[in-house]
Amino acid sequence: MKKNHHFSLFRSLFILLFLHQFNSSVAQGPTNLPSQPSNFWKNVQFGGGLGLNFSSGYTDIFIAPSAIYNFNPTVALGAGLNLNYVASNNYYSSFVYGISTIVLVNPIPQIQLSVGLNQSRVNYQEEGFSNYSDDYWDTSLIVGAGYRTGNVTIGVGYNLLQDDRYDAEPFVPFVRAYF
Repeated sequence: MKKNHHFSLFRSLFILLFLHQFNSSVAQGPTNLPSQPSNFWKNVQFGGGLGLNFSSGYTDIFIAPSAIYNFNPTVALGAGLNLNYVASNNYYSSFVYGISTIVLVNPIPQIQLSVGLNQSRVNYQEEGFSNYSDDYWDTSLIVGAGYRTGNVTIGVGYNLLQDDRYDAEPFVPFVRAYF
């Protein structure tokens, strides 16, 4: 009988202690501290590239808006769109559109290293002697390095996935600006 009494007493104390602990944590509840404003938009920059080239019988229009998120002064990640229209009178025309992602690393403020993945749809049409046309997807993985001053970077990239059938040159010069 004494053994059962100790067990019952122990069980009662355990239950009271548990309820007391539970009651204390519920009574404190969540605190209603004023929420801190998000710094997300302070770390976002918008920019991209714009290119216009006109000459006798030749047109090249390039638009590539993009945005990056700066995790810190050294690393940024971004995404963008690209549109490109090229036409040479009585020879060919092409319309290219797609999406891109980019990782930027600034080991020092003046140097910017980049890795960009681009997926583009190409619509190509020859005119004149042949009526050849082709529609295809083109993927490029471009590693690059550039000199950075303020919000502008000037450099060159190399397309690691260059396809000799579609890409004339693996080297890609660039001017990149984010504000």
